[in-house]
Amino acid sequence: MSGLTQERSGAAESPPYTAYAAIMGTFAGGLALAGAVAHLLGRNPREHTTLDFAVLCAASFKAARTIARDEVTSFVREPFVEGHAHEGGEEPVHTGDMHQAIGELVTCSRCVGTWVAAGLAASQIVAPRFGRLLTWSLAAAGANDFLQAGFAALTAKSNELEQRTAD
Repeated sequence: MSGLTQERSGAAESPPYTAYAAIMGTFAGGLALAGAVAHLLGRNPREHTTLDFAVLCAASFKAARTIARDEVTSFVREPFVEGHAHEGGEEPVHTGDMHQAIGELVTCSRCVGTWVAAGLAASQIVAPRFGRLLTWSLAAAGANDFLQAGFAALTAKSNELEQRTAD
């Protein structure tokens, strides 16, 4: 998948290293710009607490999974994947260019999670009220996902045990 040599028309293509470099340059430049804006506005990122970090982690998890896997964000992945984007698990296009590199980014929750975390952290420093509202909302949605999964697992186990005692 990402970064691996792909076979296409019998010839091996190398990964789109130039596109990867452009993406990384954009990431670093975006962080530098956010840092400069924060400095101009007199914001101090050291004011953030361990709780802020934990909430940022949960929010990043939720946002990354939403972008890389959910149907509601399939429009983001659609231009960069083989076939039609639907409910995650799509394969990035293998064109050897920027489309492939972006496809690899938006279909990988770990990969896009880095971007999401940086964006959320920057928003908390540059626009604290908005950033905090967005981050806490996403974190609550992530906690909801875990609670729903836990409830479903407990219900299934309870039904299984009940069925065993009825037999």
